[in-house]
Amino acid sequence: MTQSDRNELTPKRVSDSVTEQTRMIMYPHINGINRLFGGQLLAWIDEVAGVTAKRHCGRDATTVAIDNLHFKSGAYLNDLLVMIGKVTFVGNTSLEVRVDSYVEKSDGTRHSINRAYFVMVCMGDDDRPTKVPPLILENDGEKMEWENALKRRELRMIRKKEGF
Repeated sequence: MTQSDRNELTPKRVSDSVTEQTRMIMYPHINGINRLFGGQLLAWIDEVAGVTAKRHCGRDATTVAIDNLHFKSGAYLNDLLVMIGKVTFVGNTSLEVRVDSYVEKSDGTRHSINRAYFVMVCMGDDDRPTKVPPLILENDGEKMEWENALKRRELRMIRKKEGF
């Protein structure tokens, strides 16, 4: 794909690819201390990140890195878990997706339990990276997310150079 092809990709808003998924925590999802198993949560949020990226790219995307995975508190048997993904940054062939996870109470209030940033690569028909549509930033919050994503990207490049 040439630069002119990239210019032909239709820019998308953050809101165009927002993904929300809800799960109920059941016995197969809990660990030995009756909390949601962190590996299960990671699998679910990776799926949300993948769906969000696919909605933005219009094609498959694969996880390259996970930044800043932060478990704030636990979720327990019968809790409703709500995960929300949104695109925060796009590069040439990659994009960053933020996934926030909440426990939703019976009154509808949500308590944050996790936030993670995924770096996804848009895959072409030849199973190689391909161009990502540009991202339209519509408000100060989205612009702030973009700026913070640039900082995370820079830190990833430093860690890669240093062998981390």
